[in-house]
Amino acid sequence: MAPLIELLGTNSVSVLQGTIVNMDENHNNSARSRRGRIPTAERERRQREVLDAALAVIAEQGYEAATMTVIAQRAGASKETLYAWFGSRAGLVTALIEANADASTAHLSDIFEGGSASDLATATATLVEYATGLLTLLTSDSSVALNRAAMTSRSLAAVLLDSGRHRIGPIVERYLGVLHDAGLIAAPDPAEAYRALYGLVVRDTQIRTLLGERPPNQHEIAEHAKHAVASFFILTR
Repeated sequence: MAPLIELLGTNSVSVLQGTIVNMDENHNNSARSRRGRIPTAERERRQREVLDAALAVIAEQGYEAATMTVIAQRAGASKETLYAWFGSRAGLVTALIEANADASTAHLSDIFEGGSASDLATATATLVEYATGLLTLLTSDSSVALNRAAMTSRSLAAVLLDSGRHRIGPIVERYLGVLHDAGLIAAPDPAEAYRALYGLVVRDTQIRTLLGERPPNQHEIAEHAKHAVASFFILTR
């Protein structure tokens, strides 16, 4: 499984910033460094490594087995450091979910901001790109691991909903509203149109993957995305 930093990018990790408090403000920066303050770039790099390790452990062993001790050992960090940075195991998983959501939101924004509503062919290509990315994400090792973790906790489930469906849905809905205004689809209610599109794209693929079936490969995802978008336009024309 690719490291989280490769999947999500270097700027998407949102975590608590742990520092060692220096009580003597008269010390200069080099003195503070000698007393243990980690440079920002180094701290961020180590935090990404911890998140990569946490995701790998959760994917391999499940959320319940992924204790802070096990994650710390995998990351080559102290358990105390993990608690200082994330507060708890749930806080660590929250950071993973938010990082995933940050990357997904940025990617979707790029797709729909660059997608024109001038003609049906361009709109189709934009929605196929979205559908392909959605299925790829939902059936990826990282997404499956985080969804399974969220199922164990109401608070994590709420974070997943807020960071995923509730954050990403409006982006897609806005684009569908543009398509309606351009006369390319008949969808006066963009939210309802999004639910229809989402259902056609995802079907039961995600739940079957979560339950242990083989996830679709990239060719299968691409073909299904095209079929789902074609069906959506048939329903909304």
